[in-house]
Amino acid sequence: MRNKRETMICGIDEAGRGPLAGPVCAAAVILSEDFPSELLNDSKKMPAVRREEVRLVIIEKALAWGIGWASHTEIDSINILQASLLAMKRAFEDMLKKAKPLLGENMTGVNAIVDGKFVPKISVPCTAMVKADAKVPEVMAASILAKTERDAHMEKMAELYPQYSYEKHKGYPTKAHREAVLKYGPSPIQRLTFKIKGEEEESSN
Repeated sequence: MRNKRETMICGIDEAGRGPLAGPVCAAAVILSEDFPSELLNDSKKMPAVRREEVRLVIIEKALAWGIGWASHTEIDSINILQASLLAMKRAFEDMLKKAKPLLGENMTGVNAIVDGKFVPKISVPCTAMVKADAKVPEVMAASILAKTERDAHMEKMAELYPQYSYEKHKGYPTKAHREAVLKYGPSPIQRLTFKIKGEEEESSN
C-alpha cells in the first residue's frame, strides 16, 4: 500500500565509523504513515534487547528498507568517510529494490535525510542533518537497523576470531581490543589505516 503523504522521507544512517575493525553498515528506511514512531529513539540510547525488538517492528511495518555495507578493505582504500557514504548509497539502492513495487519507477515524491554533515550520491534530493538520528523518525529507524545489523555481523566475526572478543566491543577501540591487537597482531578484519594506540573510546555508533 502506498504511503498517503505526497512527500515521503527516506532516512539514512550508518553504524561503525569509529571501530578499529570490521565493516561500516548503513540503512535506508521509508516508514509508513501509520508506523508507531513512539517506539523509535537514537539507537545509541537504546539497550541492545530493545533495539532488537524495535528492529523487528521496523522490518515488518516499514514501507521499505535496505542495508548497505563497505568492507574494512574499502575503508582502508578510500577512507572511512567515503566508505560510509558508499555504504549509504548501497543501502539506498537496496531499499529501492523493495520500494519500487510499491512506489513505482517515479521516485520524485521521495526526499532523503542523512544523519551527519555529508550526503551520498543517490537519485533523490538528499539533505544532511546533524543529530538527525535523534530528531527524524526515519533516520532513527535507519540508525537502529544499521546498528543491529553490524552488531550481528561482529558477533559472527567473534566466532571466527575469538581472541579479539568482537562480541563484546564490536571492534571499537576499547582498552581490551587494543591490547588484543598488540598481543595477537591485526585480525583478518582489522582496519589497517586506523591507529591502535590512543585514548580509549567506547562508542556505540
